[in-house]
Amino acid sequence: MFYGLLVPLKDAFSAFNIFRYITVRTALAGVTAMLICFMAGPWLIKALRRKQIGQEIRTEGPQSHHAKKGTPTMGGLLIIGATILPTLLWGNLGNTYVWLAMGTMLTFGLVGWLDDYLKVSRRRSLGLIARNKLVLQFGLAVAFGGLIMLLARAGVFDLRISLPIFKSWLPYLGLFYWPWIVLILVGSSNAVNLADGLDGLAIGLTLISAGALTALTYIAGHAVFSKYLYVARVPMAAELTVFGGALVGACLGFLWFNSHPAQVFMGDVGAISLGATLALISILIKQEFLLFSVAGVFIIELLSVAIQVSYFRLSGGKRVFRMAPLHHHFELLGWPEEKVVVRFWIMGIIFALFTLTSLKLR
Repeated sequence: MFYGLLVPLKDAFSAFNIFRYITVRTALAGVTAMLICFMAGPWLIKALRRKQIGQEIRTEGPQSHHAKKGTPTMGGLLIIGATILPTLLWGNLGNTYVWLAMGTMLTFGLVGWLDDYLKVSRRRSLGLIARNKLVLQFGLAVAFGGLIMLLARAGVFDLRISLPIFKSWLPYLGLFYWPWIVLILVGSSNAVNLADGLDGLAIGLTLISAGALTALTYIAGHAVFSKYLYVARVPMAAELTVFGGALVGACLGFLWFNSHPAQVFMGDVGAISLGATLALISILIKQEFLLFSVAGVFIIELLSVAIQVSYFRLSGGKRVFRMAPLHHHFELLGWPEEKVVVRFWIMGIIFALFTLTSLKLR
């Protein structure tokens, strides 16, 4: 909104020319998102408490978590609002990629909200049946995949896939890009959801991943940087940097309230939407494979569950880990919750830095 209002005034007031720059609007979006969280966070927490929208704890989870029962949940609503409002204020709303990112965050957040609502209304730790949740996630992923395929037909999305290390080999997937999009969206949304089990863990890792992806969107949208680093040039992705800045600011603001001991949990409305949003950004900037390293800790968490479930079934009841996802395994080894969270953050930072430095390997 401000972009459309202020930039046209640059001829009359040269100072307004500054709002043409993506870096400036990205910083403003991030600061705005943090301020929204700091101002709206206490109000939301009080409202959730007043309506008795509290977290239900799994009986089979670690015993130390039972003290968290009743902590306000659905805090992901704050993250979504604090990301989308600054994007509307500072972003170029004529950019289709920006609307796709906001649409993904909202619609996948709706699935998470439904799951949270059923948990709260039924007073149990299970909301949507896993099968039904997957059906909704796949349905949305197929829909967004279809929209991206339409963009490809219009010439504003490339159906060639970008591979790490390789400079010029860009395999053309054609219609096979559609199921690839579905796989990335559904997988990422569930990976973040599985990591949301300790105070500050998922939001901290999302903050790190979002920061790295925001840097990648700027590179992909910049003619000089993308050429120098052999990163696929995606001109429309440049405006996604503003959305990424807002997302980083929202994560920082929410972490203020979600750090141990958490005053509010993001719930599925936050986790599912954040996972899908990270995935969509990576798809639009042609860096889906780098998502696997940027969000490496999320992938490990997802794999730990897959390994545990598979081995349990194949071995007739034996386990690889004391409990899955992996963060619970370390809790049961005796690590304090804060130590698990900080060490997982450190691993997330290492993955993100490796991803960014690996660009020069091309």
